Amino acid sequence: MEKPSSPKPQKVNHVLIDFENVQPKNLSLLVGKGYRVHVFVGENQAKLPFDLVDAMQQLGDAGRYVKISGNGRNALDFHIAFTLGELVHQDPEGYFHVISRDTGFDPLIKYLRRLGVEAHREQDLAEIPPLRTPATVAEGDKVGVIVNNLAGRGQSRPRRVKTLANTIDSLFKPKLSEGEVSQLIGDLQAQGFITLDGDKVSYRLPRD
Repeated sequence: MEKPSSPKPQKVNHVLIDFENVQPKNLSLLVGKGYRVHVFVGENQAKLPFDLVDAMQQLGDAGRYVKISGNGRNALDFHIAFTLGELVHQDPEGYFHVISRDTGFDPLIKYLRRLGVEAHREQDLAEIPPLRTPATVAEGDKVGVIVNNLAGRGQSRPRRVKTLANTIDSLFKPKLSEGEVSQLIGDLQAQGFITLDGDKVSYRLPRD
């Protein structure tokens, strides 16, 4: 009689946050879900938001701060790239997420993916595929998800309709149709959360 095969170990999601570029207010999304989080901060970074620190404390050993050395251009990016390489070497079967708006990471991500590494760059934690909201939720709930996400982005909110549409689409799985995205933008406008001036977008969101 053959012994039952043991289940494959669950792959680990490694999250590397470019804190100089993105200051997430939704790190609590990762608590209790097996994520390993690395927050990279500048050499002169003296203060961190309470929400971030609180979530990192809840992550325990799965959360780590990396304070970089030096202040040169792209210094923090090089630290992230080096650490990403270390993590891939230690866990080649893992999933790797660089949270940054800096497209300079994309050639490295593309290279790693060509090598078979599951590496991605997302601009917000809510864009990590397992954390995206099911597209089947009610339209009103979708608006709430979008508003919460935009409110947490601070100064990094999309300023053009096209980038807002891309941001909305990135929050749901599977991806929404173009018509659904347009309807949600209309809902945000009708409820007073956004104002459109041609292609430009301005906001009136909670916590503003």
